Amino acid sequence: MQIKTGIDIIEVKRIKDSIEEFENDFLNKIYTQNEINYCNNTKNAKYEHFAARFAVKEAAFKAVSSLLNNKYDISWKNIETINDENGKPTIKFIALTKEIEKKLNKIESIDVSISHIKELAIANVTILVA
Repeated sequence: MQIKTGIDIIEVKRIKDSIEEFENDFLNKIYTQNEINYCNNTKNAKYEHFAARFAVKEAAFKAVSSLLNNKYDISWKNIETINDENGKPTIKFIALTKEIEKKLNKIESIDVSISHIKELAIANVTILVA
């Protein structure tokens, strides 16, 4: 068993500026429709939630990078942040090629931690690999 981890921190303003400048082009490049719906329903903190989900994706890339041959084997939209029934965030990998799915099937568990304030969002992704 191996433990792999990734962490990322981002300024909320960077994500807000990208959303305001590029609108749906940016949103649809980075986020799944479920993530867009979730963040848009958070009212006053929507940019914090978008930034947090961006940080999760970056942290997930870092955590799984040693399982991949190339960092471009997965894209932004292959990683979706979801909340379980208790509101705890986790990720699922979606729309993967069979080859990449086989590599990521070595992951036994995933732990995601997210925090954000008005200016910053941070995420940590830890995976247990068989």
